[in-house]
Amino acid sequence: VPQLGPQLPPRLTQQPWHLLFSTGRDGFSLRTLYRSRARPDSPALLLIRDTEAQTFGAFSASAIRSSSGFYGTGETFLFSFCPELKVFRWTGRNDFFVKGDVNLLMVGGGRGTQAALWSWVQAPGDVLNPKTLALVTFDNETLSHREEFCIQDLEVWGLA
Repeated sequence: VPQLGPQLPPRLTQQPWHLLFSTGRDGFSLRTLYRSRARPDSPALLLIRDTEAQTFGAFSASAIRSSSGFYGTGETFLFSFCPELKVFRWTGRNDFFVKGDVNLLMVGGGRGTQAALWSWVQAPGDVLNPKTLALVTFDNETLSHREEFCIQDLEVWGLA
């Protein structure tokens, strides 16, 4: 979180961030992630570490939640620490920021139903096929070394 501070919107740089969800503490259920204690108007940081020790994620100006369509604003961005911090900001080419339902969480979009960062969750506790792709919303590179990766840890941070 401290390394990402300068990348956040200025109104958020001095705000206290708190861990809302952690797979180490809360398990791998997407439903549990959606029930985290986030305020609806609270921005969120989604942090992922894969099994190859690569760290990456997304900033959303809105809380991570279940939705029937895409939500968010142009403040949304992707980032990767592979190996140093790289930030991928909104290109303005579409407004596919964040979408989530009981079966998936996706950030960005462009080619059909594919997203820049997404996980397909078949059942609580069963995370399948997480992927990272290069797409037009953020004009990003793949965030991990591989398109398909295995999640070791996932955290969601929100404002107090």
